[in-house]
Formats: sequence, structure tokens, C-alpha cells
Amino acid sequence: MLALVLVALSVGLDNFGAATAIGVSGVGGAERVRIAAVFGLFEGAMPLLGLLVGHSISRSLGSRAPLIGGLLLICTGVYSILHELTGERAAAAQAEEPERQLGVRRLLVLGLALSIDNLVVGFALGTYHVSIVVALVLIVLVSVGLSLLGLEIGKRLGPRLGGRSELFGGAILVFIGIAIATRLL
Repeated sequence: MLALVLVALSVGLDNFGAATAIGVSGVGGAERVRIAAVFGLFEGAMPLLGLLVGHSISRSLGSRAPLIGGLLLICTGVYSILHELTGERAAAAQAEEPERQLGVRRLLVLGLALSIDNLVVGFALGTYHVSIVVALVLIVLVSVGLSLLGLEIGKRLGPRLGGRSELFGGAILVFIGIAIATRLL
């Protein structure tokens, strides 16, 4: 369960960073709810798909399932860290400077882009045999909560905070991946 909570926090930090950047532009209450709902929907849907595939494949992987799942989490975490350190995420965020109000299409694309790596995370969790319902509820609640928190912090503190959350999230995924691969969790 601890691994699941930490993974939910880690994948939700993408949304926190994006929501912080969006919050800087000053979005209203209805817009905040819409952003958090879309982020939560994608953050839940992608890991759910990965979990379903991971559960179905884990039996055929046998005792190697935790090792493979752990390695996938490590790779996802390292990718997140490298992506942040090379500045690709910052360049992409600048290219998609948020408008005062995000259009539905733009918000959906942003939600999908932020959650695509969660497909792999869900697969890794599926090989670890976590409850699909518990994982889904926890990931969605954490994602929505971090999105709303990011919007508020963005409104109050500006862009200084959002950028480093990806490094922290990547480090958590690497740690959880190592723990699962070595069967410490």
C-alpha cells in the first residue's frame, strides 16, 4: 500500500507542476474544477489501462513480474528526471504558454500528454498485484488534489515552484522501482 501511495504522489506531481504553471495565469473557480477533473480523468484512465494489462500479463511472467515492473518504474523515473534536467519540459511549457482560459481541446491534449507515462506506471503496478479499484481511486484523488493545490500555489507563488516537482516525482519512481524489483516492498 505504501508503494501505491508513493506512486500516486509521484504521478500526480506532473499535474501539480502543470497546474502551478496554469495557476500563474489566474484561472477562475469553474476553470479550476474543470482542469482538476480532466487531469484526474486522464491520471486515472492511463494507469487503469496499464493495470489491466499488467494484471493479465503478470501470471505469465511468474516470479519475474516484480523485477520487470520495478525496472519499468525505474526507467520511467529516470526518463522524467532527464526530461526535466535537459530542459525539454520547460521548452514545451513555454511553447504552450497557457491562455487565460484553456480551451477544451487544449486541456484534453494537455491531460493526455501529462498522463501518457502513467500507462507504464499502471502496467508496473499490475505486475505487483495491487487492487485495481484501490489504485484507481487513490491515483485519481491524489491527482485532483495535487492539481487543485498546484493551481492555488501557482496563483500565489508564481512559476518558481512548478519546475522541480518533476525531478522529485522521477526520484520517487526510481526509489519505488528499486524497492519493487528487489522485493523490499
